[in-house]
Amino acid sequence: MENRPVTTESPFVKGLLITSAVVILTLFLLMPLFAVFAEAFRRGWEVFIASLHEDAALSAIKLTLLAAAVSVPLNTLFGLSAAWLVTKFRFKGRAFLLSMIDLPFAVSPVIAGLVWVLMFGAQGWFGPWLAERDIEIIFALPGIILATVFVTFPFVARELIPLMEAQGSDQEEAAVTLGASGWSIFWRVTLPNIKWGLLYGVLLCNARAMGEFGAVSVVSGHIRGKTNTLPLHVEVLYNEYQFSAAFACATLLAFLALVTLGLKSLLEQVTGQKAGGH
Repeated sequence: MENRPVTTESPFVKGLLITSAVVILTLFLLMPLFAVFAEAFRRGWEVFIASLHEDAALSAIKLTLLAAAVSVPLNTLFGLSAAWLVTKFRFKGRAFLLSMIDLPFAVSPVIAGLVWVLMFGAQGWFGPWLAERDIEIIFALPGIILATVFVTFPFVARELIPLMEAQGSDQEEAAVTLGASGWSIFWRVTLPNIKWGLLYGVLLCNARAMGEFGAVSVVSGHIRGKTNTLPLHVEVLYNEYQFSAAFACATLLAFLALVTLGLKSLLEQVTGQKAGGH
């Protein structure tokens, strides 16, 4: 069958749209990204490496990786459970559960951080009880993990729910009739069908976890070398006019964004080929 154009715009309109898109991408994406790397290496490799080897920078990098290492598996488990529950069962409160999953998309991360402070801060609901037992949540690692988990938990679930709804439950029902157990159905039927969507959701969740600023900024207390994640450390350096060091650390976040974009494109290509093969 001959491929026919899906639009009737003139070549001038098409060229104008393409030019506008390229100009906007260049001004608002490519040039800022180039500026980050240019400023980071402006004073040479020695300054760049030294900025990343400072104790405060290493602490921020480790804390960022730790927060992501805890929050991403938790959100992966939650996303799988929520997607399975929402797509395989019909129950009262299903619509409410879907709304709650989307809540972090609607609430400002700063508000989310303030909620944790209200609950676990020194003057919060559970603050006195925690203080009596020397348990630190706010201005400590647990608070940072809680804030990161909250802002990132929709990503895996929201990636899997539409995919699992589109696939339906015919294969699972067939496996049940053949006597397969619940775990066997999940590992042998469900998981292979959603593995690319799951990887895509985990990828987005990890990128957001490492780049989160607002909620973590509220609960961290900005204790240098202890509770500053990498985005917070960049802000501190920039406010202290240590521009080369700030942009050097920012390149790590920019590099993460580029890697995420590359992996995202790769996964889309793989999933597209899988779909085309069927």
